[in-house]
This record gives sequence, C-alpha cells and structure tokens, in this order.
Amino acid sequence: MNIWTVYYSPADYPGKFVARRWILDMPTTDVLVDDTLPALRERLPPGLYRMNRNPQDDPVIIETWI
Repeated sequence: MNIWTVYYSPADYPGKFVARRWILDMPTTDVLVDDTLPALRERLPPGLYRMNRNPQDDPVIIETWI
C-alpha cells in the first residue's frame, strides 16, 4: 500500500511543502516538493484519499494520503 505523507517545512526542506511516499511503514526515495499546499496536492497521484493528521504526529506533518 502506497502512503503519501505531506509535511510543511521539514528539516531538509525548510519553508517548503513536501510529500514523501511510503510503502506501508517503509520509506521510499520518492519526494515531491512545492511552494504551496494546493500545488503539491495537484502533483499527488490521482485516486488517493486524504486523512487529517493525528494529534500524536510530528508537528511538521500536515496530512496523509492513501
């Protein structure tokens, strides 16, 4: 199962919106970077479902797409 986690301003991309693809709990090298959240969302693969962040998530996590 592919999971895309969206972050704002992670340490390696300060001030940017970043989406990283995971396969279940395994990170991949797939990364999308953009200046705005709407622009980044447009670049995610079609057919995904958005999930809000969990309160226990790292504060840089905005949402997850599955």
